[in-house]
Amino acid sequence: MTLDPVELALIDDWQRDFPLVPRPFAVVGRAVGIGEADAIEAYARLLAQGVLSRIGAVVRPHSVGASTLAAMRVPPERLDEVAAVVSRAPLVSHNYARSHDVNLWFVVAGPDAAAVAATLDRIRAQTGLAVLDLPLQRAYHLDLGFALRTDARRRRPQLCCALEHRPDASDRGLLAAIEDGLPLSTRPYGEVAAKIGLAESEVMARLRRLVASGVVTRFGCVVRHRALGYCANAMVVWDVPVEHADEAAQALVRNGRVTLCYRRSRHLPEWPYNLYCMVHARSRPEALAVVGELDAGAGLAGRPKAVLFSARCFKQRGAVFSSPQRSAS
Repeated sequence: MTLDPVELALIDDWQRDFPLVPRPFAVVGRAVGIGEADAIEAYARLLAQGVLSRIGAVVRPHSVGASTLAAMRVPPERLDEVAAVVSRAPLVSHNYARSHDVNLWFVVAGPDAAAVAATLDRIRAQTGLAVLDLPLQRAYHLDLGFALRTDARRRRPQLCCALEHRPDASDRGLLAAIEDGLPLSTRPYGEVAAKIGLAESEVMARLRRLVASGVVTRFGCVVRHRALGYCANAMVVWDVPVEHADEAAQALVRNGRVTLCYRRSRHLPEWPYNLYCMVHARSRPEALAVVGELDAGAGLAGRPKAVLFSARCFKQRGAVFSSPQRSAS
């Protein structure tokens, strides 16, 4: 899909640091020379076209609620059937087929560990297949945003560090209220405030604190990159000795094409890998060239690895912080 320069700027310049002011769409509109109403209309159009998932928060795993990455080895003839079962689970936020024998990958994120575990148990029972539970051990970089044009504003986030703030009940309620994205209205924070019984100023202050503390790793436009031609999206995994993982991860994160980097539990003998990153590219040769750079830059050449390209996207949405009984979307 081709976007005009205004649409591209509205997305690219506000993938992070979306204005936390009473009338944010007036600010972003003014930055590209259009009015507030036109900015709201443009974002509504981009959401309807599937270019944007939402305008909202990317939340650090385990800072609010619980989450895990899970995977299944699904017979090809059952892939659509099993993927449908997984996608119907309300707490599944992302569900992808990937190019590997372990071919179905999904994220379960919800209000607590019990809800996440119950979701995995239901999927096992409904499909009759094993589910690999690959919980997070350490997050290094969690962003999922990257520049879409050469003149975009760039700010390279820091490596994830210890949290400076523990969300309280009001923070959790706020994140639940915006899990599907900010309302497209002239005063979106006021609308959210009215919904959860807080003042507009407190909603904005809480979001500022969540961002500053690292609970929210990015606040802004969440892009569906495949709609913009980034179709070669690779999850790269290595088997790295734990004592070398931190050093390797720091090198991986220095490459601007890496949007996620973390260490997860192995699941032996089926899954020996523990260090993960995500690379988004327009073609497989481009992505594999980036992987070569990562191997060389992080000292990982020769380490066991796998490159899993996204083959199909069955579901993509934000994490669920509200009741796990809410219907899937």
